[in-house]
Amino acid sequence: MKRYKAVLFSIDGLGDHPVEQLQGLTPLEAADRPALNALAKEGILGIVDPYAPGVPCGTDTGHLCMLGYDPYKIYTGRGPIEAMGAGLELAAGDVAFRCNFATVDGNGIVVDRRAGRIREGTRDLANVLDGIDLGDGITARFAPATEHRAVLVLRGPCLTARVSDSDPGGKNEGKPAGLVSPLDKSEEAGRTARALQKFLDLARKRLDNHPVNKKRVSAGLLPANAVLTRGGGIMTTLTPIAATYNGLKGAVISGEATVLAIAKMAGFHAATHASMTGSYDFNPIVKARMALDLIRNYDLVLIHVKAPDLAGHDGRWDLKKETIERVDSLVGTVRSIVECDTYIAVTADHSTPCRVGEHSGDPVPSLIWGPGIRTDSQETFGERTCAKGGLGRITGNQFFHSLLDHMGFMPKFGA
Repeated sequence: MKRYKAVLFSIDGLGDHPVEQLQGLTPLEAADRPALNALAKEGILGIVDPYAPGVPCGTDTGHLCMLGYDPYKIYTGRGPIEAMGAGLELAAGDVAFRCNFATVDGNGIVVDRRAGRIREGTRDLANVLDGIDLGDGITARFAPATEHRAVLVLRGPCLTARVSDSDPGGKNEGKPAGLVSPLDKSEEAGRTARALQKFLDLARKRLDNHPVNKKRVSAGLLPANAVLTRGGGIMTTLTPIAATYNGLKGAVISGEATVLAIAKMAGFHAATHASMTGSYDFNPIVKARMALDLIRNYDLVLIHVKAPDLAGHDGRWDLKKETIERVDSLVGTVRSIVECDTYIAVTADHSTPCRVGEHSGDPVPSLIWGPGIRTDSQETFGERTCAKGGLGRITGNQFFHSLLDHMGFMPKFGA
């Protein structure tokens, strides 16, 4: 069987709800999207539940599903994934936590969970938190990730991830940061909770008067004077994609540490660039050129774009529409430069409706375009047209398998 190449676009948080200010259209439906519509007219559409109907996925679990994994079998928490993305090495027994630099007031009330989406100076802030001795043989490793994000790894004997988050969550700004508590009665959970809370208390003291924060306050910016933790877990090992799908060689292009980490765990080449900020100001030209370069040596190139998800979290339907239009330009550029027998697929890790401001369990619009595709009657790319498409309503795993089948990499089931 002939094998084909493919470019898979992961448009983070793409799915949305109808917006009154857009005359009842979603940001995707209202966007000027000639490239996506052209692919829709000549391809096949579907609506995809990343894991299952009504189950909101994170960026991590959504991308695991997108690459054919079952997160319920392998997922232990986002912390270890973030740690790998930040370049921290994990040893057996280490517990890793996903973190935010945050702004709190003098009473410990969370003013901004993202410290104004701080981007500059995070490495300097992280340096004063790295290597802290917490006693009882426990040490803390701390590293910056994308923008306001960071990673904490606790190393020492008798630790567990069974502790509560200190992050109060996206809808709870204006409330105190949570005190870490054990989630079971084990000695390990109590020991870990005490060590983690000690780290968070020390972080407050070390960050309060840090030169980076003094400079931010002088400039009228929010200080990154606290750390919030969530998503604790212990490292797991994934079966490489190539071992499952007939030697498929893949690469991922992203400016987001979580996605790059999942790529490495899956055995994919992880590609990034300084202009890939993981934010609104992503550079579509650099991503398109990198895709053209990588597709020469890899079977599947996944291009991840974070910006629509950020707009959904910020409740900015106008920005989400605008970022989708920039994504459409990226899709059009890639379509114009890859070989004509290369498949192009579009999907997302989850929906992030602007009205909700968080990930939701809504399915995501998706398409596959390329040689031999059985087209359907839909001519535009949107939530409602995709729901009427020929792929039907399928899971993220099933969408991935459909793409690999067209590419000639899906193993045969049975004799």
